[in-house]
Amino acid sequence: MKEEIESLAWAHPREVRKLIREGKWTKTTAGLCRGYAQANVVILPKKLAYDFLLFCVRNPKPCPILEVMDPGQTEPSIAKGADIRTDVPKYRVYEKGELVGEYTDILDFWRDDFVTFLLGCSFSFEEALMRAGIPIRHIELNVRCPIYVTNIPCKPAGIFHGPLVVSMRPIPRELVVKAVQITSRYPFVHGAPVHIGDPEAIGIKDITKPDFGDPVPIYENEVPVFWACGVTPQAVAMKAKPEIMITHAPTCMFITDIPNETLAVL
Repeated sequence: MKEEIESLAWAHPREVRKLIREGKWTKTTAGLCRGYAQANVVILPKKLAYDFLLFCVRNPKPCPILEVMDPGQTEPSIAKGADIRTDVPKYRVYEKGELVGEYTDILDFWRDDFVTFLLGCSFSFEEALMRAGIPIRHIELNVRCPIYVTNIPCKPAGIFHGPLVVSMRPIPRELVVKAVQITSRYPFVHGAPVHIGDPEAIGIKDITKPDFGDPVPIYENEVPVFWACGVTPQAVAMKAKPEIMITHAPTCMFITDIPNETLAVL
């Protein structure tokens, strides 16, 4: 898998989306298409779209909006030629809060009243961290990024309510300030960390057992650093129980044509 990721590290998103559409890539997108923004996916019936839009506005750290597509629209404006129904490595389908399965496309589920939200993803700032000499453990080990459900409540909106979900990266103690400075420049892909240090302070009882993704080692003189995560809507779906919600599977993102640096702020 390491060789496969390295071969696609600098590929154009169009090339990788084609592989995904053909079923040739069904794994994590971490480390792929460096230089381009990746996106979390949430697909809902139109009648629930306003409530979810309001939820995103009230919770911009876990749900920074890159695009909201029109009902029934399948081609995002931020990825020309893409098809949101086929171009994610794995989708999750929730019905009334229950996960009914993971799929490599959602053609059989698609409805003309579906509204798609594309939300910023922290994979997008990892390239900037690595350029600065900050290690990204899950990329080094070729595993999925560890993700945890916290005890921090999101601000509710309409039917949507639930806990904040975070991703974690171990950062050498002397580089934590630099990591905060770098990621603060990317508010559209979760921005600065929401917590640094003690996992139990945000309700994570065992950091070796993530709720999603894979565990990674935290070495001596490293600090666990937590960023808001776009898996938050999936935790919200399990609480709010909408009739149907379709999302990406954790760590399996939609890759856009947006250069990361266009999302950076001074």
